[in-house]
Amino acid sequence: MTPLPPVLRARRAALSVALCAVLTAVLTACGEDPDAGTNGIAKLSAAEIETKARATADAATSVRLSGTLVSKGGTYKLNMRLKHDGGTGSVTSKDNTFELLRIGDALYLKADAGFWTHVDGEGDEKPAKKDSEAAGKLNDKYVKVPKGDPAYKQFRGFTDMDVLLEGLLGMQGDLSKGDRTQVGGVRTIKVMAGGGTGGTLDVSLEGKPYPLQFARAGGAGVLTLGDWDKNFTLAAPSKDETVDYGQKLPKTSD
Repeated sequence: MTPLPPVLRARRAALSVALCAVLTAVLTACGEDPDAGTNGIAKLSAAEIETKARATADAATSVRLSGTLVSKGGTYKLNMRLKHDGGTGSVTSKDNTFELLRIGDALYLKADAGFWTHVDGEGDEKPAKKDSEAAGKLNDKYVKVPKGDPAYKQFRGFTDMDVLLEGLLGMQGDLSKGDRTQVGGVRTIKVMAGGGTGGTLDVSLEGKPYPLQFARAGGAGVLTLGDWDKNFTLAAPSKDETVDYGQKLPKTSD
């Protein structure tokens, strides 16, 4: 056998080293711990993950909640920033978009004239001229919602962090672990109830095990949760921006 020239032997040796390095890297990657660099909750059972996620949410001071909520009263798109003493953001229904602001027990509603004419009108009937004019005075004003008004409890519910998290993140059925995925670039692990029909919760694998996304049972909406524990300021609107009707929400005929 003719011996290889020294230059070729050197090149072959270098190629062998390079191939070995690649093979080693591949084998190492295949054997990597998928939980490396995570908070480790993916190793827990589905029930334990869900319990930790709820406990983390309960202990949080604030959250941004956005997405779609389907209820008996209709379909709503939410974009709310919430903490335990209040919240602010917008709610979009089939007919209108309105803003809510709550500081303690003080609740304010801000909407355009169309909201007020729809609320006080009768279905598709065209509002009277005087009603339209009255509604125009409320256009983009913060109207203080009286605690005694029937609408107070309903509107307040959209601004109540504890009520929303408790009511919206309910799982129905036996829990099981699903795929690892990402929500907003953050690695997550899915927890499914009833194979997914009873709700699917994405829990963060990075940092604290916050709930990051929840698909509600029965197609009742998908909610994204973020900005956990990020503080924000709630400030009452100025007097020039506020209308206070006392004990009852205004009607356009007022």
